Amino acid sequence: MGKIKKGWSWIPTLYLAEGLPYVAVMTISVIMYKKLGISNTDIALYTSWLYLPWVIKPFWSPFVDLFKTKRWWITAMQLLIGAGFAGVAFTLPVNSFFAWSLAMFWLVAFSSATHDIAADGFYMLALNEEDQAFFVGIRSTFYRIATIAGQGLLVILAGELEKRMAISMAWSITFYVMAALFLGFFIYHRFILPCPLSDRPSADVQIKNIIQEFFGTFVSFFRKKHAWIAILFMLLYRLPEAQLVKLINPFLLDPVEQGGLGLTTSEVGFVYGTIGIIGLTIGGIIGGVCASKGGLRRWLWPMALSLVLPNLVYVLLSIYQPQSIILISASVFIEQFGYGFGFTAYMLYLIYYSRGTQATAHYAICTAFMALGMMLPGMAAGWLQEQIGYVGFFVWVMVCCVATLGVCALIKKDDL
Repeated sequence: MGKIKKGWSWIPTLYLAEGLPYVAVMTISVIMYKKLGISNTDIALYTSWLYLPWVIKPFWSPFVDLFKTKRWWITAMQLLIGAGFAGVAFTLPVNSFFAWSLAMFWLVAFSSATHDIAADGFYMLALNEEDQAFFVGIRSTFYRIATIAGQGLLVILAGELEKRMAISMAWSITFYVMAALFLGFFIYHRFILPCPLSDRPSADVQIKNIIQEFFGTFVSFFRKKHAWIAILFMLLYRLPEAQLVKLINPFLLDPVEQGGLGLTTSEVGFVYGTIGIIGLTIGGIIGGVCASKGGLRRWLWPMALSLVLPNLVYVLLSIYQPQSIILISASVFIEQFGYGFGFTAYMLYLIYYSRGTQATAHYAICTAFMALGMMLPGMAAGWLQEQIGYVGFFVWVMVCCVATLGVCALIKKDDL
C-alpha cells in the first residue's frame, strides 16, 4: 500500500508530461499556424513531418538504456521540452516565425519521443507487477486529461487572449505558459521520482551488440507469418483518419465563405479539444469492454465500420455549413466516438501480431509503422484540400475508407 501511495505522487504528473507535448506538436501547432495565416498545404506537410521522431523511436530506444538512468532522461527531456516551448513562444513575433517555430517543434518532438521511451521504461522499473496493473488505467486517464488540457483548455486560453491582443502575442503567451508548466514538471520530478536500484545504465552492453540485436529483431519481424499483410494493415487501416485529422481544425476555423464553419479559436478548443476528446475516450473504453467479450475475431468488422462511417459527418458539415455549435459539437463527438471505438481493433491487432519471444521489440516496430501510417498520408492532405475544396476533400476521405475495409478483408482469421 505504501508503494501505491507513493505512485500517486508521480504517475499522474509523469503521464500529463508525456501527453502534453504530443498534443502540442500534432494538434495545437495546426490550430496556431492556421490562425497565423499559414496555408493548409504547408500546415499539413510540415506538421506531418513532426511524426518522424515517433516513427524512428525504436531505432534509438535501445541507446536510452546505455547512457544515464531513465530517471535522468525523464527530467532532462522535460527541461528540453520546456526550452522548446519557450523557443516557440520567443520566435512567434518575428518575421520568419514559421521556420523558427518549426525548428522548436522538432526539438519538442524528439525530446517528447525520448521522454516516452524513458517514462514507460521507468514505470516498469519503479513498480512491481501488482502496482503496474493497479496504475495502468490511471496513467491512461491522465494521458487523456493531458489531451483535453492541451487541445481544450490551452486552445481556449489562446482564443481568449486573441480577443485582447495580436494573435501572435496570444499564442506566444500560451506557449510561455506551457514552458513554465514543464519547468515545474522538471523541478517536481527531480525531487519526487523514486530512485529504483534497477534503474541504471547497462554498462555491460556494447553499442555494436545493440545494433546487431536490433537488426536481428527487425529481420525476424519481417519473417513473421503474413508480415506484409500486417504491414499493409498498420499503414492503411487509418488512411482516412490520417488525412482527416490534419484538416478538421482548419475546416472548423476557416470562414464560411471559404468553405469552413467559421468557429473562433475558443470554440474549436471546446468542440474538438473537449467534446471530441470525451467522445474519443468513451469510444475507446466501450471498445475495450467489447473486445474483452469476444476478441478481435468477433469485433474487427464492427470496429472497422465504426472507424470509417462516422467520417460522413464532415461531408454533411461541409455541404450544409451549420452555424449551430450544438450540432457541430454533436457531429464531432460522433466522429471521435467512432474513431475511439474503431481504433481499439488496430491496437489489438498490433498486440496480436507482436506475440512471441520478441514481443516488446516487435511491438515497438509496430508503433513505428503506426506513426508512419499517419505521417505519409497527412503530408499531402492540405494540398489536396486546397485543390478540390472541403466538400471534395471529405468525399475523398470517404473513398479512402475502401482501403480500411480492404486491409481488414486481407486479415487471416488465424492471426486474430
